[in-house]
Amino acid sequence: MISRFAWLLVSAAGYVGLTYGVPRAQFWPLIGLFGLLTAGYYWLCRRAIHPLHATASERQPDWVLFGAAVVFRLLLIGAIPNLSDDAFRFIWDGRLLAHGYNPYQCLPSALVDTPLAIRTGLSRYLYERLNSPHYYTVYPPVNQAFFALAGWVAPGPLPQSLLPALIGLRLPILLGDIAVIWLLTALLSARGLSPNLALLYALNPLVIVELTGNIHFEGVMIGFTLLAIWLALRQRWVLAALALALAIGTKLLPLMLLPLAVAGIGWKRGFWLAGLTGFFTLALFAPFANMALLQNMGASLDLYFQKFEFNASFYYLVRAVGYWIRGYNTIETVGVGLSLLTTLGLLALAFWPFRLSVSGRVLASLTLYFLMATTVHPWYLTTLVAASVFTPARYPLLWSALVPLSYFTYARQPYHENLWLTALEYLPVLALACWEWRQPQQSATGSESCSTVRTS
Repeated sequence: MISRFAWLLVSAAGYVGLTYGVPRAQFWPLIGLFGLLTAGYYWLCRRAIHPLHATASERQPDWVLFGAAVVFRLLLIGAIPNLSDDAFRFIWDGRLLAHGYNPYQCLPSALVDTPLAIRTGLSRYLYERLNSPHYYTVYPPVNQAFFALAGWVAPGPLPQSLLPALIGLRLPILLGDIAVIWLLTALLSARGLSPNLALLYALNPLVIVELTGNIHFEGVMIGFTLLAIWLALRQRWVLAALALALAIGTKLLPLMLLPLAVAGIGWKRGFWLAGLTGFFTLALFAPFANMALLQNMGASLDLYFQKFEFNASFYYLVRAVGYWIRGYNTIETVGVGLSLLTTLGLLALAFWPFRLSVSGRVLASLTLYFLMATTVHPWYLTTLVAASVFTPARYPLLWSALVPLSYFTYARQPYHENLWLTALEYLPVLALACWEWRQPQQSATGSESCSTVRTS
């Protein structure tokens, strides 16, 4: 008990030190604190989780550790994000929407220093901290609503109102993550498993630092997605479709789950759920709908897939071949090709009769998506961590521990990736993933076996 209490104190100090005191350019302190937090995470979780069928006593949540997971997040409530500058774009979009302007129509570089910018509090201080001022926003409408809430809560001049604005952004993320933890425990308990498996997500350092600390809304998206699953299990299909639409309206990633839903619950009911989800999603976009929305958001997404590259895996191998054959970066064609292969792979995982559970298919789909992506920021992998809770696979946890190595890119100017560190991140993950997928697995999902086909 003393040792556990000591690890909780060390972890709390580590979170405070990392999020309040270490900028991303200071790689070695950053990676050292991440390593310390990962060690504490491993020690705390290994004694609390029971991956196989839980006994009656093991079904009782470890309230001390769940409470610690919430406290760790609360400690970060006043931190200025130091590993990502995305929050400044959130504030920019939110102030526009809070004043009644459509953020999908306003290009920051064309707006700065104009009367409209002055009227809405879009100062040069804020503009100079945007990472993509020449791109239109790509954040969906539910995300924009959260941004607008922060703009309404903290409309004052910057930098004086920066911290209130960040807290306004952070509160939905904090509440969303608490909802994720509760839903994970509820879904695990419903399958006869220990709810303490949810600690794999709740105490994960990457989840805590990147979502609550650095203000990313993946946790909110995961919360809406799990709520959709929870409602679907109770056959409340309309509410499940609405929850899934809210997840898509926060981040577009859950769109890939629609084929899995069709395959998992049957064609008739699946198409009904997918169609209803599509209707609700379009309704969320409706207040912003015009040709500018389609053109501007489409152009930014196109640039994202064809121009941006960071911490990729298979894409870097294909890129190297492209340099060797053609002598230049072939991202414009390779990015499209990998996206097409990913789409075909996702459809195969949904409809081909693999001997995989629904949970296994979700995890495999996310894994395929990230392995084929041209850009894999650390916070993207929080979705993979959440999905792994329902499976015996633990390579997502290893990946979450190694992905902070990608922050070495920011240790020098101009930014430049160290591909040896990228290899050090991916090779152990791929090795463990291959080993785990090849094993005859006993499911961590109670009545749903990994060797059971679930297509009806």
